[in-house]
Amino acid sequence: MANVVCDGKAVAVERGQRLLDALTGAGVRVPSSCRAGACQTCLVKATRGAAPAAAQVGLKEGLRLQGYFLACLAEPAEDLEITVDGGELSVPARIDRVDRIGVDVVRVRVLPERCFPHRGGQWMTLIRDDGLARPYSIASVPESPDGIGPLEIHVRVVRGGRMSGWLSAGEASGTAVQLRGPAGDCFYTPRDLGQPLLLAGTGTGLAPLWAITRDALRAGHTGPIEIWHGARTADGFYLVDELRALSRRAPQVVYRRCALEGGGDGEVSVGRLDQFLLARGAAAGGRAFLCGDPTFVASLKRGLFLAGLPLRDIHADAFVSAPPPG
Repeated sequence: MANVVCDGKAVAVERGQRLLDALTGAGVRVPSSCRAGACQTCLVKATRGAAPAAAQVGLKEGLRLQGYFLACLAEPAEDLEITVDGGELSVPARIDRVDRIGVDVVRVRVLPERCFPHRGGQWMTLIRDDGLARPYSIASVPESPDGIGPLEIHVRVVRGGRMSGWLSAGEASGTAVQLRGPAGDCFYTPRDLGQPLLLAGTGTGLAPLWAITRDALRAGHTGPIEIWHGARTADGFYLVDELRALSRRAPQVVYRRCALEGGGDGEVSVGRLDQFLLARGAAAGGRAFLCGDPTFVASLKRGLFLAGLPLRDIHADAFVSAPPPG
């Protein structure tokens, strides 16, 4: 058993018990979402004692050196003193407006109160005052290099979803929140302006692709850009008119959709998007950006790699949902 003192409160952590479970069981409020080490929402900081190395895997070097680690992965073997006050990592913000843009998707406009340097396509964590936190990809392109300006996220409204239900209910506008991040490597860099780009995503995995495409065009990318959006049925597609208009303005942009169920037409293919793209030899000689369902991302990433695309040219962020309440 390890004895952990969290912001002055003593918490006993049993052998094999995750620190996050011990803290929440003792009534300590810790922002968390996926509880699987993917979203990095449950960052805590060791103020005395060594942070568990296994709980620092995947963190930026700067965070590791400061003693930050993920409470959901940590199984402390030694006594620790920690803090969950992530004020130095968070930026205060306000929810400006929420608009429905799909059958089950809302667009949320967030106004940071100070600089929030980021790249379009990265993800951030949105934290309510009560500690409820969820990670979302950034669908907007920064208006300036220092990150000043509004942010846009796309939120899928799920049955029983605490954050998505609150955001879509029409009462969130004007509410103060905290932003933490950004993180993720799914963003455009102007390495080769003529290189073909494949952007493939399912569900709200379209959000970062929408930002990456506009960022690439703003940087002067001249190579072909294929955007593929996958959904279970045709009702799952959104931003269709906006993407069609973008492809008309930029001839190198091709926008296509793929539905898992239902009938197809000239624009909508039917079947699994990952299998469809691999069968047609997508992304050969180019770069790929993959977002959305973890199974889809893992399958397509593996398939593209086996087809000869180097891992350095595959940028992927899978979406990991929070466990259901209870």
